[in-house]
Amino acid sequence: MSEAKRSEVPEPVVGPGQVEGDGIRRRSKTMSRKEIARDLRRQRQSGVLDPELDGVMREIEVSRPHARAECATGPRPCMFISCKHHLYLDVNPATGSIKLNFPDKEVWEMGETCALDVADRGGITLEEVGAIMNLTRERIRQVETRGLLKLRAIAEDEPRSGKPGLDRPDGHS
Repeated sequence: MSEAKRSEVPEPVVGPGQVEGDGIRRRSKTMSRKEIARDLRRQRQSGVLDPELDGVMREIEVSRPHARAECATGPRPCMFISCKHHLYLDVNPATGSIKLNFPDKEVWEMGETCALDVADRGGITLEEVGAIMNLTRERIRQVETRGLLKLRAIAEDEPRSGKPGLDRPDGHS
């Protein structure tokens, strides 16, 4: 893919019944691990990468929460975008590519930044999940259906014991 093609800004996605400027979503943008490494090397060679910024990033890494209890009371919006529960980006563990879910927003402009906060709140509609994840309600429904099918398959594959208390070979619970 050419350099010009990669740097294009994605066009806004306008759904049926939406007017230009009326809550338009931008499509997510995926960057490969190689592309990110190449950009970082260019920045280091040109002297753009600030050593002071590097030091600040190390300090932030030390203060990063390592458990939900540490994170739940932390400031919002959450600044730790590399957390696997952060909604700003997703990292593909197989390829190392990064998908920016909200390429047109900064982290502090997001209403929700942590998937665990959303889960703690309880049930929400497909429309609300779609807005939080930058996806359509229909895509959220498809993901939900696929997840439920996987859970059913796992539940059916697990062995079940006939009577409670007879799990041990000697018959005692």
